[in-house]
Amino acid sequence: MLNVTARQELLSRIADTISIVVEEARFDFSENGLNIRVVDPSHVAMVKLDVDAVAFETWEVEEAMVGLEMKKLKELISLGAADDIISMTYDGKGDVLMNLGKIDRSSRPLDNNTLNPPNLPNLDLPCSVTIRGSELAQAFRAARQVGDLVTLSIDPEKFTIHVSGPNDSVTVVYGHDELQGITCDSPAKSQYSLTYLVPLGKVFNSIESVTIAFGENFPLAMDFTFSDGSGSVKYFLAPRVEQEGY
Repeated sequence: MLNVTARQELLSRIADTISIVVEEARFDFSENGLNIRVVDPSHVAMVKLDVDAVAFETWEVEEAMVGLEMKKLKELISLGAADDIISMTYDGKGDVLMNLGKIDRSSRPLDNNTLNPPNLPNLDLPCSVTIRGSELAQAFRAARQVGDLVTLSIDPEKFTIHVSGPNDSVTVVYGHDELQGITCDSPAKSQYSLTYLVPLGKVFNSIESVTIAFGENFPLAMDFTFSDGSGSVKYFLAPRVEQEGY
């Protein structure tokens, strides 16, 4: 049995985060909160999202796994304002029922057997930087104007975002004192696709602190919290390894 209500702003952040990498996801509801784990079809990007029950307006849940289409969820969410209340109920048998004001929408849940949450990697990444979300999102947007592959570089004194295109380049440098935190014993750099990072920037643009961890040609791990710390996102992105001779 599932009967929860939440502000539109919370559900919007959840749907926007998950839909960056997948069109369908299994929502795992438990007594303590919501857990979602997804990986994109090419296994390049992965998201782990957790939201404590206290972030919701009401939370009446017996453990349930509900497969949802992100498009349908976002369609209903888009009809509301940030403070509007959206409800979701499911009895484990029929349709998932969602309500926003006078609007009732029912959707058939997806087959959970077709939705397999991934195992999360256990990474020990040597370097990390913590930065304001709006600054990082702006840097990614600027980089995307020139190309798709962004090089992240770090040393003990600075963090650099750089993209080279056929005729242009963009470089954004943050010094040690301009960052909320930086940890790096030796210089490192790695290249990633902005196809995944720019849309995620729209999600964390209003977040005060975003932490990025990576190493020399290592995967990227990004962490941030929302809803006064009751929600958390961990995002993994595989690197584009540069080949010698290119």
